[in-house]
Amino acid sequence: MQRPPLRQAKTIDNVFNSAYWHLGQQDFTINEIRTKLERKTENQEWVDTVLARLIEGGYLKNDYDFAVRYCELAFSNEIGKGAIKRKLQLRGIAVTEIETAIEQVMDEQQVDSYAMATSRLLSRFDNFYGTNKEKVYSQMTTRGFSRAEIDHALAQHPERETLRSKLAVKADKVDLSTEIIKLFNKGKGETLIRQELKQRLIDLSDFEDILYQLTLAEDVDFYQSCKKELAKKRYDLSDYKDKSKAYAYLSRKGFGSDEIKEAMTPDKD
Repeated sequence: MQRPPLRQAKTIDNVFNSAYWHLGQQDFTINEIRTKLERKTENQEWVDTVLARLIEGGYLKNDYDFAVRYCELAFSNEIGKGAIKRKLQLRGIAVTEIETAIEQVMDEQQVDSYAMATSRLLSRFDNFYGTNKEKVYSQMTTRGFSRAEIDHALAQHPERETLRSKLAVKADKVDLSTEIIKLFNKGKGETLIRQELKQRLIDLSDFEDILYQLTLAEDVDFYQSCKKELAKKRYDLSDYKDKSKAYAYLSRKGFGSDEIKEAMTPDKD
């Protein structure tokens, strides 16, 4: 929906009133207020006069003083350097002034960014059961903390052992039997299945027992599967080079030597 046009100032007092109203809501940089006033009037002389009076009266700070004040408030609210820099850049402050302001305030207030990250993490999370590692890092990064600061904060957290990756949390919900069958149906052998499940952080302590039960139930038969995978290819097994390629291919698919040898042995009938 299109915003209605702003009512234009008829006098310089209207411009003053607009400026005071905006500054009553929050602090703005000189350029931000200039932009707002130029929407209120096309009279550049009025705009310049109002800005000069505001600066003279202390209502508007220069960019460096604005950055210093912003840093003071941000650090008191446990906002890290990264977020401060991002937000001030979006507001048109030069990087050199931002970095100098950050350095000045950190020095004056004895700000320890590592201690601040630790405090923020402890106040936000009693434990990590309702979240995962990726979310915690994302939230802390958005808050302005560096990877090193987050690592330090996590190392200090008494419940750090409860923080697990998204993959590990997902792995807890997996049914091992179902996953084995899924990978078997894709033509993968035992070694490759085990490897892929391990990469997904799935607990394999019952792998052997479950695979044995699946084999007894004839849900899994790696000998037959190996033959099917070989049949999909056009290797000439009477040729030594082709036979070596076939063996290597089936081995990469995760099949064992006994399964491969049987698959490569011609049917007697």
